Amino acid sequence: MGIDSLIARYREILDESPLDQVAEWKAKHPGTKVVGCYPVYSPVELIHAAGMLPVGIVGGGNRLEIAHADSRFQSFVCSIVKSTLELAMVDKLAFLDGIVFHSICDPARNLGSVYKRNFPRLMVEYIHFAQNLTSPHTIDYLTAEYRRLMTSYEQLAGKPITDDALRQSIRIYNEQRQLLRELYAIRAEKPQNLSTLESYILTRIGTLMPPDEHIAILKEALAGIRQRDERPKDRIKVVLEGSFCEQPPLELIEGLEAAGCYILDDDFLLGWRWFPADVPAEGDPVRNLAESYLHQSVYSGVKHDTRERKSKHLIDKVKETGAAAVLILAAKFCEPALFDYALYRQALEKAGIPHLYLEFEEKMWIFDKARTEVETFVESMLFD
Repeated sequence: MGIDSLIARYREILDESPLDQVAEWKAKHPGTKVVGCYPVYSPVELIHAAGMLPVGIVGGGNRLEIAHADSRFQSFVCSIVKSTLELAMVDKLAFLDGIVFHSICDPARNLGSVYKRNFPRLMVEYIHFAQNLTSPHTIDYLTAEYRRLMTSYEQLAGKPITDDALRQSIRIYNEQRQLLRELYAIRAEKPQNLSTLESYILTRIGTLMPPDEHIAILKEALAGIRQRDERPKDRIKVVLEGSFCEQPPLELIEGLEAAGCYILDDDFLLGWRWFPADVPAEGDPVRNLAESYLHQSVYSGVKHDTRERKSKHLIDKVKETGAAAVLILAAKFCEPALFDYALYRQALEKAGIPHLYLEFEEKMWIFDKARTEVETFVESMLFD
């Protein structure tokens, strides 16, 4: 299958009803348990090592009508919290045997409790990630937290998670993340050969299937992408930040590029790209995952880390990619993104880096306003 046909096939799945893909997979694999992972990051290796399938639950997109969840949350809560609850309330998540949440924000924390009360058949877990990454006790704490989680998954799967099984899962996910890094490297170096929408589709589809199946897709896609030799267009090069949890509609991502941007890097789907280097497989695999979270995971606004100023990673990313500007694309009512923006704006202005702030909702249908704002921003940079 050619690269264009491959991407078109998976875009159709994401456009229509992506979670049906998981339901169909489970029907073909009776007896296999499926555990949903709410953004941003979950240690998927622990789930996979138990013989279960970790699946990204990243909202309902703009094809889902919110008819029930509004009565459970305030009007000023972001779209992804409501749509994730709505999915369960209309039986779109019936294939799940468990789901795991963590402290992204206050609404996300509360969503875990709402799930536990409303869906008692689900094994609802909550990861308490370390909030003080400078403490000498952080590694021991996080290792113990992962082992607590393992005990729950062993009960759900009905079998123990051995060190060898976990090491093998780490190796598989290392390979998947390495291929995703290659995908992003191509886009940063030659964005004319790989659009942000295409790389997003190829990344997002991997949240809905076993990692070995996604690895095969990525290898096929990378082979096709490397054969492309497109001419660069007259666009500005930017870095996109702020969409670490709720995901923008595909049409919005497409529109940002069409408005005149090459997006060299972004923070979409961070949970499946959490480690920029391989997690060591030898030794104690649980402790290795904990140490990797502490010492070699990507920056995220939902990972409290006082060892580095919040804005430094963004300024560094702009310099490393050679971008000329930053797009802040934040979900409406997303408090972590709004808090970060106050710091980003100050740092970007001090560094003389132009930026544009945009808000979105995953359920939005009209994109003209955002596209016009980006076009105006692009023109101001190209013709100033």
